[in-house]
Amino acid sequence: MRLCTILSGGKPAVGVKLGDGKIVDLSKQMPRGPKSVVEILAGGKKLQQAVLKACAKPKAGATVSEKSAKYLTPIPAPGKILCIGLNYRKHAEETGSPIPQYPVVFTRFNNTLVPHKGKMLATTHSKEFDWEAELTIVIGKKCRNVPKEKALSVIAGYACFNDGSIRDWQRKSGGQFTLGKNFDGTGGFGPDIVTPDELPKGAAPLRIMTRVNGVTMQDSSTDDLIFDVPTLVHELSKCMTLDPGDIIITGTPSGVAMARKPQPWLKPGDVCEVEIEGIGILSNTIAQGA
Repeated sequence: MRLCTILSGGKPAVGVKLGDGKIVDLSKQMPRGPKSVVEILAGGKKLQQAVLKACAKPKAGATVSEKSAKYLTPIPAPGKILCIGLNYRKHAEETGSPIPQYPVVFTRFNNTLVPHKGKMLATTHSKEFDWEAELTIVIGKKCRNVPKEKALSVIAGYACFNDGSIRDWQRKSGGQFTLGKNFDGTGGFGPDIVTPDELPKGAAPLRIMTRVNGVTMQDSSTDDLIFDVPTLVHELSKCMTLDPGDIIITGTPSGVAMARKPQPWLKPGDVCEVEIEGIGILSNTIAQGA
């Protein structure tokens, strides 16, 4: 199942993709049905199957093409945005960092999120705007202290993320990631959330890529993760309750601008695409921000 959030009549609405280039607007197809992607994910297979059944024969006027849809982020305001740094072995090596012995965790906030086809914002405070293709885990069940062997059972889906990073601001704060990751409009998220049944167990192996203006910059696989999907859910749930709609952004592979010579930082006018096998393509244009 593929779910997105689109703008319909000036309001957010759930979009259900059926694989024919069309999105079913659930607010028109099921006016009394679920009102958010999180509600459907948290409802589990029973509700998801009911939604799919209801969308099998779309009503007149209840669909929009994927090309013309106005996307919002698939979860407009996640309760928690938890990010993992240096989680691909080759990326840690290219930055000269030691291989982490425990997940490196930092946070993002909702002011940073940008939807598919939206504009990721460069800042006047830095020229060092970098890309980071990342697999995103979406939590579907409220949970705490989840055993590793049961971690996949609390995951409702996966998505693409572009963890846009202001590199010199990471250095300014003594290597802490939070400031460099929380400039307004720097985190691309979307277009869809894909349920686990459409992907390999634990979302690995999946090819993960970044293209800038059509040129491939990152090309790796999620099997290079140091801490895999079950491990991340297991460890984070030791510290805090995870709720439906929380997202975990799992780290980026090698090939970032920071590690290249010369360093081809993102600039206004660039088009940056993140593609993850089986999940889709997240595309954002870079624009000038504050």
